[in-house]
Amino acid sequence: MKKIEAVIKPFKLEDVKEALVEAGISGMTVSEVKGYGRQQGHTELYRGAEYVVDFLPKIKIDLVVNDDQVDEIIKLITDNAKTGKIGDGKIFVTNVEKAVRIRTGETDSEAV
Repeated sequence: MKKIEAVIKPFKLEDVKEALVEAGISGMTVSEVKGYGRQQGHTELYRGAEYVVDFLPKIKIDLVVNDDQVDEIIKLITDNAKTGKIGDGKIFVTNVEKAVRIRTGETDSEAV
């Protein structure tokens, strides 16, 4: 099993979620996060004063999938989150050694 963490622009969440649901993904965790990458934030003007916005709002999606689904899910997220502009986000994939469904005690693939 693999854990996929995707950090995307907030307005792309619905598109990504719909694509994942259509692909049969039954659960995911979504968090509102802040961060920056190469764009290093930006400056804004408020009441005549310029200030730097260091951390930009992003959405982080966490999901655990079977190994054979990873490439398909990465493609779905990429296709639906991409705007072609800086700050589109990142996807990270890590190994999951164990998963347990608390309610039933099911483990690993059955728990996902």
